[in-house]
Amino acid sequence: MSYDEGLAETVRNDIGPLPGLSERRMFGALCFLLDGNMICGLRAEGGLYRVGKQAQHEVMTLAGVAPAIMGERRMGGYVEAAPEAMADDVIRAQLTERALTFVRSLPPK
Repeated sequence: MSYDEGLAETVRNDIGPLPGLSERRMFGALCFLLDGNMICGLRAEGGLYRVGKQAQHEVMTLAGVAPAIMGERRMGGYVEAAPEAMADDVIRAQLTERALTFVRSLPPK
């Protein structure tokens, strides 16, 4: 698994200290979870954010954000952020906010 540890620290700061926040390696990425539900993940190709199906099309209007595809399957409710999007503080903040809003609506695992 390959991801940038500096970017991981940036994403930790983006999310902030939250009760129930944890990190786990999965999907070939370092994933951040809230009460067991994935918020986002980091991998060599950029970021993966769980924004929910309703917000997915809206956030895909952001530069460098596209549907998340694993293998040949599109992952509903998830978007991929290219490295350029992950380097943009404003885009990353918008993705983080959307992901946290969605994940907070889910029951804890």
